Amino acid sequence: MSSDAPDPTDVDADAARVDRVRIEDEMEQSYIDYAMSVIAGRALPDVRDGLKPVHRRILYAMHEMGVTSGSSHRKSSSVVGETMGDYHPHGDGPIYDTLTRMAQDFSMRYPLVDGQGNFGSMDGDPAAAMRYTEARMSPISEELLSDIEKDTVDYQSNYDDRLMEPEVLPSAFPNLLVNGSSGIAVGMSTNIPPHNLGEVIDATIHLIDDPDCDVDDLMEHVKGPDFPTGANIVGRDAIYSAYSTGRGRVRVRAEFEVEEDERIVITEVPFQANKARMVERIAEDVNEGKIEGVRDLRDESDRDGVRVVVELKRGANAEVVKNQLLENHLETTFGVINLALVDGQPKVLTLKETLEEYVAHRKEVVRRRSEYDLAEAEDRAHILEGRLTALQNAEDVVELIRDAEDRDDAKDALIDAYDFSQDQADHIVRMQLGSLTSMESAEIEAEYEEVQERIERLETILGDEDELFAVIKDELREIKEEYADERKTSIIEDEGTVTHEDLIPEEDVVVVVTEDDYVKRMPVDRFDPQNRGGKGIIGVDVKEDDRVSKVFRANTHDYLLCFTNHGQVYRLKAYEIPEMSRTARGKSAVNLIDFDDGEEITAVVPTDEFAADECVTTVTRDGYIKRTDAAEFENILSTGIIAADLEDGDELVDVAVTDGRQELVVATRDGMTIRFEESEVREMGRNARGVGAIKLEGDDEVAGLVATGEGDDRALLTVTEHGFGKRTPLSEYRTQSRYGKGLIDIKTGERNGRVVSVKSVGADDDLVAMSQRGQIMRTRAADVSSVGRNTMGVTVMDLEGGDTVASVDVLPDPGE
Repeated sequence: MSSDAPDPTDVDADAARVDRVRIEDEMEQSYIDYAMSVIAGRALPDVRDGLKPVHRRILYAMHEMGVTSGSSHRKSSSVVGETMGDYHPHGDGPIYDTLTRMAQDFSMRYPLVDGQGNFGSMDGDPAAAMRYTEARMSPISEELLSDIEKDTVDYQSNYDDRLMEPEVLPSAFPNLLVNGSSGIAVGMSTNIPPHNLGEVIDATIHLIDDPDCDVDDLMEHVKGPDFPTGANIVGRDAIYSAYSTGRGRVRVRAEFEVEEDERIVITEVPFQANKARMVERIAEDVNEGKIEGVRDLRDESDRDGVRVVVELKRGANAEVVKNQLLENHLETTFGVINLALVDGQPKVLTLKETLEEYVAHRKEVVRRRSEYDLAEAEDRAHILEGRLTALQNAEDVVELIRDAEDRDDAKDALIDAYDFSQDQADHIVRMQLGSLTSMESAEIEAEYEEVQERIERLETILGDEDELFAVIKDELREIKEEYADERKTSIIEDEGTVTHEDLIPEEDVVVVVTEDDYVKRMPVDRFDPQNRGGKGIIGVDVKEDDRVSKVFRANTHDYLLCFTNHGQVYRLKAYEIPEMSRTARGKSAVNLIDFDDGEEITAVVPTDEFAADECVTTVTRDGYIKRTDAAEFENILSTGIIAADLEDGDELVDVAVTDGRQELVVATRDGMTIRFEESEVREMGRNARGVGAIKLEGDDEVAGLVATGEGDDRALLTVTEHGFGKRTPLSEYRTQSRYGKGLIDIKTGERNGRVVSVKSVGADDDLVAMSQRGQIMRTRAADVSSVGRNTMGVTVMDLEGGDTVASVDVLPDPGE
């Protein structure tokens, strides 16, 4: 037998090691393994930093190369080669394609790479070869790697176990939502739109402050996707669907303008649309007669922006051409699939879930960074303690070291003599004699105190979750301050759909609120003006032990800021208040606003939006007044927010919207008034109490607030609880310093009763007064006598025995 023949015993041993499996089972398991490899290792972003592995490896390679925003640009081929050689062995083509996209300002809302050279265009032009282009990290991409050297994330071995790479980046901002992502895996795909950085950060902070908030609350901050190419999102329903379910189909429409019915100019195109191909398709449809009325088509786009001009033929119907372009060319659909890796597994996430995962990641990063910094600070404090001890015993230490035979003997002697640690002894032996000066000693003591303060701060952060979240919020605000910009994409209503508001006629209404929190609205034209001194008609059927507390005018499409006696403010649309007949009691306001016990509306501000310089000025019953930037009232939770911090027993009485340049008139229940410059009341936050407006005597209380100014020809209307009132020109109230006793406005007493309401009125205005028992009367302001201060007034409303005026509001002259 030949010596090359196999030993039969070896063959049997090899056969014994062979497993018999069904081929379909092996194919199934192998395909699953392949699918998960593609899903987790290539196609889907991680919810924590919003990056796929190739993006993460490019940025980490640039970070390790030192190609940061402060360095000079490096050849793209150098970056690609470093990434491929150390971290991503999948070929240079895909790596360069990814690098290119991260540098394109029409692909990334906030580009992560600062490119130099030809990196492609919206027309589908490819980037120049990597040997011609140069790149470096953009400033915002460095925020993704911030503190990565402080053990903030876990590392894993690279493909050949030669180096370590981060599993995820620290990500100082929610990059998944900010820059979005797209990718096709095996059996699933993701398509996440980009968003505005400032809006996403505001929503993240809101979620931290209110973990129980819902998608509606978050959408007060995140209005919708914000594409780098601008354009318009049509309708809000798809946005809500995407945010509440993780899936939705958002219609994106180009921005264009019809100029003088002669041309249509397109200035923004939908995200990911190929502009050159769009122009070609429009030209094809014009040539084929599918679009009529076009005589010329030009692409005038340049580095300053998009400009595609569609010139119309004389007599062409611009509206028809516009609709034809919209139907086939100027509108696309962005299919949102908010799919990302959560703990290594693919998951479709809602807006809230996405932000929750980011906050959890950021919490872990800040915790690990704080632990790292604490260890560093404690090590430094330990060394400084040794140095301070050495300085206090400088002569003995120097002598001890001089007497030692070598460094090791010196260290041992120091440890024996002063109980130093090995690190402290090493450090002291290496000290120079110059460090023994008194100035050096003072510097060490100062540094030691600073390090101790830092240790205390870090221990507070690690021991108090609220402090840790405060750090996260502060860092997010810093990112917003540095990088946030205005929205590029507008959100427009879908003209093809009818909203609930479209079904509500826009009209002025009177809203009535009772002390038991029943509310309703009635059209103003349901009440004809009566002569002064009339009894009015039934305005609401109040039940026993209930009475009217407030009446005010609004428009059905107004947003109403409802301020309550407890210092809270709520927001609702006027049309949400049910319309009812005069004799109806109303609907419980609990269905609209979640009032606390004893809480009732005391002031209402109808508004659509505030001007940039406007303030909300509030006054309380005990005479405290303050101004707050109106911007603080733009995002009001469904549960309300604090408008004013009240002392025990105090209540918010009235509110006015001012601009910082007006004068304020504060009136009291006992008929006093004071007028002073608005500038005497500084701006304060919503949680502030305010400053004194008027000195109240006895049991006097503030009744109301009016904003006026120089040259204001209106009058101050004062109405008392027994139905008497008067008009006095505002010019008769001289300006005083804030927090004085004021001047007599109207005589109160047994006949008049106390002041109920003060309003500013013009001669052509009407006023509507309502009694506590539900009588309502509309009369002309001009019918109320115009008299001086310190008078009794005339009968405005004739009240039945025991009834009193509850509230008064002004119906402005419709001609104004």
